[in-house]
Order: sequence, then structure tokens, then C-alpha cells
Amino acid sequence: MESARAQARLNKIIMYVILVIMAFIMIVPFAWMILTALKTNQEAISVDPFYIFPAHGWHWENFAEVWESYNFLILYKNTLLMIFLRVVFACLTATMAGYAFGRLRFPGKNFFFSLILIQMMIPSQIFIIPQYVMVSKLGWLNTTMGLVFPGLVTAFGTYLLKTGYQGLPKDLEEAAAIDGCNIGQRFLNIMMPLTRSSMVSLGIFTALFAFKDLMWPMIVCTNSQTTTLSAGLAKMQGQYGNNYPTMMASAVLAVVPMIVIYIIFQKQFVEGIATSGGKL
Repeated sequence: MESARAQARLNKIIMYVILVIMAFIMIVPFAWMILTALKTNQEAISVDPFYIFPAHGWHWENFAEVWESYNFLILYKNTLLMIFLRVVFACLTATMAGYAFGRLRFPGKNFFFSLILIQMMIPSQIFIIPQYVMVSKLGWLNTTMGLVFPGLVTAFGTYLLKTGYQGLPKDLEEAAAIDGCNIGQRFLNIMMPLTRSSMVSLGIFTALFAFKDLMWPMIVCTNSQTTTLSAGLAKMQGQYGNNYPTMMASAVLAVVPMIVIYIIFQKQFVEGIATSGGKL
């Protein structure tokens, strides 16, 4: 009995040691980014001596320089608005399509769902040209709707919600039908609220993918007043070149929105990732 307790205690210690090491490995790049943002360029590129911390004071003016050169408030607004609209449209269209494929019977159901699976297997870059043509024809270049356009529907979300609806017991829907509920009432009042965890997972993944999206914003929004943080950072790299402290300062400012969103919705993040079985 004592040996079993000792073994369990040892296993717990080993697990915590591994977790601490992994946490340290994850934190080091962020810490290095912040420390580099507070150095001079000479300190950042110096090898001998090698500076971990700023040796000649903390240079907060790097942040001021980037903030004045690029209007980060506009970049924040564009990015957060794009994320919000993509999450709303993705959850709205995916939950309806997922319910149709997961619970209803209609001609060509398997064929149409196969098309969705095929779309998931094709690299997203293939769709950029037809999407750009459609956005251009609609007059949405350099607009928020142009940024949101690729996220209006999501094959991954449809598959995720279809799986969620298929996991629900049929008795609930049958009981609602006996009580006189039509398809719309069964969907809105009975089934959709039960897939909340799947929609939270979809919202999390959609927000992360939208925040990291670089190629589409650079193509569809060439105006600095309508672009996003990821595209803005790419343009800053061309402007500042090898000025690493300034680049790191802009990177620190760019990750602020997602850090704030995570702090606010931490419970939902953990719940969504644990429920979906996915990982970031």
C-alpha cells in the first residue's frame, strides 16, 4: 500500500516537472519578444557580449515609434470586427448545415456532404483566385465584408456540428415532434441549445484562424485603413527591415487582442477545447 502511494506521488512529481518544463519552453519565445522590444538595435543583434536583458535602460520609445507610425487602433478595430463577423457567420451557417446533414433526410445528402469533405482536403490557397474574383465583382475590395467573405461558410464547422448533432439522442427530437413542434422549432428550441459546446469550439477555432490569416487580408485589403494586424505586421517588416526591437514591439502590440480575448473567455476556451478534443 505504501509502495503504491509512493509510486503515485512519484508519478505526480514527474508529471508536474514535465508540465513546468513545457510551460517554460512555451513562455521563453514570448519573454524574449518582450525583452527584445525593450532593447536598442545594437543590443538586440549583439553576440559578444550577449544581452538577455536591456543593458542601457528599458526603451519604451520603441512602442511609441510603432504606435505613431501605424494606427493600431484601426488595426485592432478591423481585426476584432473581422473575427467577430467570421465567428457569427461560421456558427450560424455551420449549425444549420450540421443539423441538416446530421438529423434530416433529403435527396443527395451523402453526395453534398462528400463535397464538403473534399473541400476540407483541398488546400485553402486554391480558392483564393475565385474568391478574389467574387469579392471584386461584389465591390468588396478594401472593405470589412471582403475580409469576412472566406469565413461566411465553413466546411470544418459543418463537419464539427454534424458530429455534434449526431451524438444527441433521437428521443428528444421525437418527443418534440409528438408535442407538435415542426422542424424549425425542434432545431431552435431543442437541438441547437444542446450543441453549445460544439459551437463554442467552432467559435474558438474560427477566431484563431481569422486572427492568424495573412494571405487573404494582404490580397483583398491593400489600404492601410482597412487591413488587419497580420497584414500590418508584414508591411512593418518591409518598412523597418532589420530593426528587431521595433519589429518585436509591433509583434507585442499585435498579440494584445488575443490575450485580452483569452483572459475574458478563458472558461469558454478550456471548455471548447476539452469538449472538441482538439488542440491549439
